[in-house]
Amino acid sequence: MKAIVTGHTRGLGAAIAEELLARKIPVLGLARTPNAALARRYPHGLEQVEVDLADSASLAQWLLGNDLHRFLSACPSVLLINNAGTLQPVGPIETQAPAAIARAVALNVAAPMMLAAAVAATSADAHDRRILHISSGAARTPYPGWSVYGATKAALDHHVRAVALDHSPALRICSLAPGVIDTAMQAEIRATPETLFPLRARFDALKRDGALAAPEDCARRLVDYLTSDRFGETPLADLRELSS
Repeated sequence: MKAIVTGHTRGLGAAIAEELLARKIPVLGLARTPNAALARRYPHGLEQVEVDLADSASLAQWLLGNDLHRFLSACPSVLLINNAGTLQPVGPIETQAPAAIARAVALNVAAPMMLAAAVAATSADAHDRRILHISSGAARTPYPGWSVYGATKAALDHHVRAVALDHSPALRICSLAPGVIDTAMQAEIRATPETLFPLRARFDALKRDGALAAPEDCARRLVDYLTSDRFGETPLADLRELSS
């Protein structure tokens, strides 16, 4: 078994990569910068590629190369975790810069879809292929100020629904909302002016009341689910509703 993890340098992505590596599952990490600390702890299990996933042309060019094929060569079981994403732009539609919208769509939607297609094509001979999109509750419930973020995550949800109908051989796919996690994204939410995100006080309270999940705990439960027989039974899932 081998795994590909996007956005493995911090937050939930770093925790997922470390959880996989601790289980002796080799990881190919894709991000703009390397995770030096993780590389020191797992020098033989972690491979890293520096690529800007928000640059669709650069990602497409990388996918034309041999790195992915070499990493997955003769691998009977393949995992893809599309974790990288951005919250920005936050605010009412009239405040959203077109370039920021384009970057969010490229990172949150185009990159996961491109990687999913490339991994599926490259791993055609594998007997177990699993693709996990990290979604959000915002994909399923609208929030003021999060129209772009919510729409991009909803796109991943619908992508999974349709891919599941293709019944590709040995392919399981799921879009999973992980819940609220104590990461830099949550700090970014709490730093957002209420004029841009009117529900900020709710997220302030989650931090104050200790209601945010630790990334390490979330990663453990997520990897448990990803590697379980239940994975892929339903195209959409919420980690908070799954038994530990």
